[in-house]
Amino acid sequence: MPVSHYLFLLAALPCLPLWAAGQSVHRCESIAGHVTFTTLSCGPGEALSLQQIHPYSPGSTDPATEAMLPEAERWQTFRNTNIRREPTIVGQSQDRCGNLIDARQRRDAILARRIVAGMSQQDVESALGKPDSIKVRNSSTRYTYKAKNGRSAEVVFDEKGCVKAKS
Repeated sequence: MPVSHYLFLLAALPCLPLWAAGQSVHRCESIAGHVTFTTLSCGPGEALSLQQIHPYSPGSTDPATEAMLPEAERWQTFRNTNIRREPTIVGQSQDRCGNLIDARQRRDAILARRIVAGMSQQDVESALGKPDSIKVRNSSTRYTYKAKNGRSAEVVFDEKGCVKAKS
């Protein structure tokens, strides 16, 4: 072929339709109903179906570029709406004091230099500073703070190191 034919083909390459760039992916569905899309093969025990993926072209009215997933069967959507699951809380920290106070209450108490049941020894030291004396008896610890005006404060901790509620 003469060079002019190669140049013509090279110039015409960008004019090819976008559907030429489409590809197939595997849709793998496990027995439990979990769906995974991959270009690799499905795992053992998973149902395989091939899906044609077409790149989106702005302004296109081609129906093949609009629907990327197959229509669901009526029984599949009906069954899925009846499954109720409890929400899973991710990232909630469980402190050793049983989460008696939340982070905002803890922060407000430290800034106001107040002591609230459920605070840890570290929280108390952040609010009031290092104690003047520490007494350990049985499973409880007592921090004593002596104020300049003659008054003193005493904070009692339980065996876990948390401020005890006044009884």
